[in-house]
Amino acid sequence: MIRRLYTLLLYLLLPYILFHLLWRSRRQPEYLRHIGERFGFYRSKPAAPLIWLHAVSVGETRAAVPLVTQLQARYPGHRILLTHMTPTGRETGRQLFGDHVLQCYLPYDFLFAAKRFLRHFKPKIGLLMETEIWFNLVQTCKEVGVPLLLVNARMSEKSARKYGRFKSLSRVSLQALSAIAAQTETDARRLLELGAPAVKITGNLKFDVAVPQGAIDLGQNLREQFGTTRPVFLAASTREGEEVLIMEAFAKIDIPNLLIVIVPRHPQRFNLVANMLTQRNIRFQRRSELGFAGMGDLSPNSQDQPVAPETQVLLGDSMGEMFAYYAACDIAFVGGSLLPLGGQNLIEAAAMGKPVLIGPHTFNFAEISELAVQAGAALRVANADELVLTVGDLLKAPEKIKAMSVATLAFSDRHRGATERLVALIETFLGEG
Repeated sequence: MIRRLYTLLLYLLLPYILFHLLWRSRRQPEYLRHIGERFGFYRSKPAAPLIWLHAVSVGETRAAVPLVTQLQARYPGHRILLTHMTPTGRETGRQLFGDHVLQCYLPYDFLFAAKRFLRHFKPKIGLLMETEIWFNLVQTCKEVGVPLLLVNARMSEKSARKYGRFKSLSRVSLQALSAIAAQTETDARRLLELGAPAVKITGNLKFDVAVPQGAIDLGQNLREQFGTTRPVFLAASTREGEEVLIMEAFAKIDIPNLLIVIVPRHPQRFNLVANMLTQRNIRFQRRSELGFAGMGDLSPNSQDQPVAPETQVLLGDSMGEMFAYYAACDIAFVGGSLLPLGGQNLIEAAAMGKPVLIGPHTFNFAEISELAVQAGAALRVANADELVLTVGDLLKAPEKIKAMSVATLAFSDRHRGATERLVALIETFLGEG
């Protein structure tokens, strides 16, 4: 009965779903492409058996890289089907894997769409990344005999409350999964409280992501463009409202020759942040104006331009270059944490050996953030003013920056190995390959 009510609610929400696609397309026209896929309509059928992996957006897609690489090596007779829910996730997958994987949108959780998806692709196994529990899809996989695993699973306090509102449905769905592999003990505990019968703790795949050499080279090039003698502070993955707080705090303190690099979390906010900087008469340049083509073009003929000495802020209006931004900075702040938004993952910054600063609100990544603070790999600040004061103090003490850099690399190395543990779990369903 609960599942029927859930399905009925989906049908009642159909006009809103279509309006949502149209609304999002104002800033991202790609939302109006491949609409049929969102309802289970696909074109050519693949010939090879499929390993299906669902990565909803950019973060999950990047985290999946080591797992996809190992699965391709372990099961060369299979193709990887990578599904997404956002155009940016799909584009990230295309940039990372090209034609080496199949890609499409996972349909909305209508029963007819889930059945059409499974009937069309006939995957040998399904892997849902992080926090993607689609009730009808999970039950349909069980009914047709497709093993479905929730992998690299995380369950924030906020998500646990959301699923807790539908506790009976959540419990039935979690019990219908073939296996659950969580990132941390906290994630495992919350999943068990929601009704999961058993949860393995395998760690976080993002620790296993290898830093591309192209990103390191690009970071070195960016640092030359920024100015090798200028101190560089990176505000990475910032969310709405944080950029204003950061700029207001920096206006109160003088850090000579400082370049602030702001990289908003969502590309649709690039122009909004640019307008904010313009309104405040802050001298800024866009990353896209520097003329350097990115990781795909490192030739000596690239027409890269230096950042002007009078520029106060560089707006990182590019996609897929976060590793390079971390490589090019001295100190990194991981956004989404100054305001009660839950924070973003600090693992990429740690992998690059950069001192990491985080705000008070990291409930989406609570355990990993606390472990990083305890390891000396990250410092927590209470607000934007304390953030700026900490940046100033660190820039005056190069030995502290060096010590934190050593700690972040050690922290990152200590938490590797999730990919091997996940592949071993997958082998119990697919065989050794």
